[in-house]
Amino acid sequence: MATSINHDLGSLRCRICGNALFDDALLRFENMPKSAQWLPDINSVEEDCGIDLEVYQCSGCGLIQLCREPVPYYKEVIRATAFSKEMTQFREKQFSSFLNRFELNRSDKKLIEIGCGRGEYLKLLNQFNLCVQGLEWSDSSVAFCNHTGLKVAKGFIDHADDIIEGAPFDSFIMMSFLEHLPNPNATLRGIYNNLSEKAVGMIEVPDYDMICKKRLFSEFIPDHLSYFTRKTIRLVLELNGFDLLSCDTVWHDYIISVVIEKSPKQDAHLFIEEQNRIKKELQSYVSKFSKRRVAVWGAGHQALALLALTETACHIKYIVDSAPFKQGKYSPATHIPIVNPSFLKNDPVDAVVVMAGSYSEEVVTILKNHYPCNNIAAITSNGLTIIRESQ
Repeated sequence: MATSINHDLGSLRCRICGNALFDDALLRFENMPKSAQWLPDINSVEEDCGIDLEVYQCSGCGLIQLCREPVPYYKEVIRATAFSKEMTQFREKQFSSFLNRFELNRSDKKLIEIGCGRGEYLKLLNQFNLCVQGLEWSDSSVAFCNHTGLKVAKGFIDHADDIIEGAPFDSFIMMSFLEHLPNPNATLRGIYNNLSEKAVGMIEVPDYDMICKKRLFSEFIPDHLSYFTRKTIRLVLELNGFDLLSCDTVWHDYIISVVIEKSPKQDAHLFIEEQNRIKKELQSYVSKFSKRRVAVWGAGHQALALLALTETACHIKYIVDSAPFKQGKYSPATHIPIVNPSFLKNDPVDAVVVMAGSYSEEVVTILKNHYPCNNIAAITSNGLTIIRESQ
């Protein structure tokens, strides 16, 4: 008799995006093998029994997935493809193209295979000129690899802060392994943190679209917890810090093969440079006039930030803004009164600095036509621009 799986449906969440899964199972298979690698022998066959397998879909990202614990050996990579001459020839050509594309075929470059099994692909990669090593959980596989001269460490990445000996790496591959993992996000984030800047990688997973197209119901197995499409593989990679460079189907359209690059951290020094430039220009301009003899037109978020970040508030008498709900209030942080435009006539100043963003040109026109102001400047994309200057 098959054993059943009971779930509290309200607790089912997507292993990728965290959204709720649809309440009803997409598919349910009864009396399934409890794992792909469990082959009972004469001593255990009488005790073996099937399981019920339920397949769900995420209501958010759409990922097809199983809601069950992974098989006991999910951290280990077990490959039968090593016995295929056709697969070996395909991989040799594929790896050569990948390494040459990113100029990795050099002795100063390092590549790691995450989940390397018994080194089937490491042997092929060792034909090239770069430094190659593997990470594998199975003790016997690690021992076998090291005995045959391959550089392999025992380990598995299941936390973002896991450190791999030899890191950082310039590239990595992970072949038909991601779909086995209960927490793909944690593993991918851990890989990300062990890579050098601009590192590249290749990841392959079975193609769910192909499974649907060919109606391969027998492809649903307890070992595969996630069933990726081009959309969902891209999502999980981008969520964990990678940019997708290419996405193709290979090996008779059975596999999605993606090439990715570690997303760069944003360089924010240009913002600081611009802040310092505007600060210097604005301070130089307002200091030409007596203190509290300059007005600012504009109480939008950019103007309020500019006044705070350029340290010019002590020179500003008031801020003009046409919005009635802002008038009678004060600028946050700098505490300058916000007033009606009529103050420019009733309580004139020596200069007005327009800080109205995309409305600055319109405000300048209003100033020229309706208010007595001999000195007008504006903050534009080019910095501080002098509009009118008294002789």
